[in-house]
Amino acid sequence: MSLADQVRTAVSAVTDPELRRPIGDIDMVRQITVEDGTAHVWIVLTIVGCPAAQRIEQDVRDAAASVAGITDVIVEVGVMTPFERRALTAKLRDGRAARQMPFGPDSLTRVILVTSGKGGVGKSTVTANLAVALAQQGLRVGLVDADVHGFSIPGLLGIPAGTQPTRIDDMMLPPVAHDVKAVSIGMFLREGESVVAWRGPMLHRTVKQFLTDVFFGDLDVLLIDMPPGTGDIAISIGQILPHAEVLVVTTPQPAASDVAIRSGLVARRTGQHVIGVVENMAAYTLPDGTVIDLFGSGGGAEVAKALSAPGDHGSPASEVPLLASIPLSPALRIGGDAGMPVVLDQPEDPAAHAIIELAHTIAHRGRGLAGRSLPMQLS
Repeated sequence: MSLADQVRTAVSAVTDPELRRPIGDIDMVRQITVEDGTAHVWIVLTIVGCPAAQRIEQDVRDAAASVAGITDVIVEVGVMTPFERRALTAKLRDGRAARQMPFGPDSLTRVILVTSGKGGVGKSTVTANLAVALAQQGLRVGLVDADVHGFSIPGLLGIPAGTQPTRIDDMMLPPVAHDVKAVSIGMFLREGESVVAWRGPMLHRTVKQFLTDVFFGDLDVLLIDMPPGTGDIAISIGQILPHAEVLVVTTPQPAASDVAIRSGLVARRTGQHVIGVVENMAAYTLPDGTVIDLFGSGGGAEVAKALSAPGDHGSPASEVPLLASIPLSPALRIGGDAGMPVVLDQPEDPAAHAIIELAHTIAHRGRGLAGRSLPMQLS
């Protein structure tokens, strides 16, 4: 290979941080020349003002400089033409029509709704940390903040205020934090705006747009942080994603667990499958060995028992397990306020350990194929 070809190979392997694709595969690399040890590299970005421009340019410079024999690198940066952008979005969609929901029953992506009966049980904190823990296990993870009125995912993941998805024509690329692609209504509010006062139709349209217009790419798992209760959004997502799996979050106290049962029952009525219960804010142990059960005990097990359905007409019972009991943890709370998930910052913390084990259980749990059409053809 010539020196220029070696530089092209190295530069083409650079990954676009938003698209998570090598820039050589998405036609961002143009001409490359080498003269007297100086590599001259031309690349194009998807849009003017691309938020990842500086990182891509630096990664390209570093990749070219890593080739033996290159002593200097000059990077020229341009922008794709409208025609090239249309070709790129078509390539990314892999033949799927624009605004088509990619997470239908035939999708290989596991869609998991994280729900609760009432607010204040730490559902969003659990969801954010679970998403990061799944990503740490090598899975490709997306996260939709469907709690439109009480959005908190951007802050929990440390996504700076004012960060918006990058738009490429009619396609939106979600910001990435800790290897999790996330979208929230909080990313679309105007400066100074912090309240969303919407009713049913607007809520339905917003959630649907999150699932159709946002390009997550190939995902192993899509987590959806649901609003508490069984209102408009729960009904809308039940209609859009009737095949989704459901994880119910509760605290040990009866006031929370009794209501959490309702959210699981509503999900089941739409055809969704309740895969388990997570008990948050469970008892924790002080350094002297004293156990503090501030919110009581046993609520998670009661929810799991109530949601375990007996078999009908000879069919096997559908057991809903208690998948995790997460103890109260100052580190979990501090990490949420700081935008640094505890599973990354303090993985040895008991709460972090419980969430990491939950992620491992979910990652290695099989998904039933009942009701899904498989890509098979009769010969």
